Amino acid sequence: MKPRIEKAVVLGAGTMGSRIAAHLANAGLPCILLDIVPPNLPVDAPSGERNKIVRAGLDAAKKSKPATFFTAALAEKIAIGNFEDDLGRCAEADWIIEVVAENLEIKRKLLARVAQFRKPGAMVTTNTSGLPVRLIAEGMSEEFQQHWAGTHFFNPPRYLKLVEVIPGPKTSKDVVETLSEFCDRRLGKGVVVAKDTPNFIANRIGTFSMLNALRLMGTLGMTVEEVDACTGPAVGWPKSATFRTADIVGLDVLLHVVKNIYETAPNDESREIYKVPTLVGEMAKRGWLGDKTGQGFYKKLTGQGEKEILTLDVHTMEYRTRQKARFASLEMAKAIEDTRERLCALVGPVLEGQKGDKAQQFLWGGLSETCLYAARRVLEISDSVVDVDRAMRWGFGWELGPFEIMDAIGVKAFAGQVQKEGRALPAVIEKVLASGRKGFNESEKVTTPVFDIATGGAAAKLSTIPGPA
Repeated sequence: MKPRIEKAVVLGAGTMGSRIAAHLANAGLPCILLDIVPPNLPVDAPSGERNKIVRAGLDAAKKSKPATFFTAALAEKIAIGNFEDDLGRCAEADWIIEVVAENLEIKRKLLARVAQFRKPGAMVTTNTSGLPVRLIAEGMSEEFQQHWAGTHFFNPPRYLKLVEVIPGPKTSKDVVETLSEFCDRRLGKGVVVAKDTPNFIANRIGTFSMLNALRLMGTLGMTVEEVDACTGPAVGWPKSATFRTADIVGLDVLLHVVKNIYETAPNDESREIYKVPTLVGEMAKRGWLGDKTGQGFYKKLTGQGEKEILTLDVHTMEYRTRQKARFASLEMAKAIEDTRERLCALVGPVLEGQKGDKAQQFLWGGLSETCLYAARRVLEISDSVVDVDRAMRWGFGWELGPFEIMDAIGVKAFAGQVQKEGRALPAVIEKVLASGRKGFNESEKVTTPVFDIATGGAAAKLSTIPGPA
């Protein structure tokens, strides 16, 4: 019988833990939020003092903007406690979500304690963004591991649609289905099932795209504003584009993801791109981590009621007045409403053997490398091109995922230009070309025959592909 979810415990009241608990409350699910007791407190300290950290986490969630809770009253659905006095309340939960520090030993020690109280059949998941799911629960009982998985929410959980469900080696099919259905129907999420590989699907592809943009910025001599002009709405990506997104996320978080992939993906043929870029390393050394420190790629000055945005000059490492990026190709593209048509217009000259302006050179270099990377990785990180596309749409706010981008440009034209430039075609693209299909998705209809990467394709399977989140 499939597990039911009627009550949850969230372990960890930091930014993600408190906001996951809030979204569970939004969905009407009673929830208990636990965190550590402040260090050096006397044993007989009152509960108010012992719950100081968890209360601060919940209070921060209540005050956060954009709003974490649908209504302020929903916060009452969350009970609070600490790991020393209240861990036994895990026995009440059908779903226990671990959201503590990204440290393997911390997670393992906490889960070993949780296992003493967890009722048989209760599901336990981790919100890790990069640690191997299988290692966190290694050595736990068979029954525990059958009910164990990763559930990677994206921040902020109320607003970002994606949840990656990552089965462990012994996770039961019923558990995967229950978690997927609950996140979809009750929490309103877009769910993709990811394989237990470094940083799963969205962060693996998204981080590559960001690092490749940094590389191309240096190669083409572009400014921060010029890169962001190319990687925003012009290609169907959010207004925050590349560097504003990095500031929002935090360069410390970006560095953590980059280092994790470099250390844990030794067989990735593009591994060298995951070496910490000199520019980002220098910014981190200076404490320029983005919004959380007041400056990153951009710096906000406030004075006399006015706000001015400065931009980092990556050559002098000084901030200067923000400059408007001016490219004829991007101005032309503004008149094209459909993203697929706009992409074709932007990269079309390159596909026709022309050089194009600097923006077009950047876009072709950035989009083509990201699409090729996704095609090389897809069988490693997922069972489906659809899930890779969905992960990028729902987690990063792209209007089109990498396989949809290739379809929009035309897989044959895309492959032809890649080969002209002496770059290798991944096997999955060669299979599509050999199958005689137009692309990975035969049409733009909602229900569309999708190329089956497992079989190579003549017998296409049906798959529902929702529009952008």
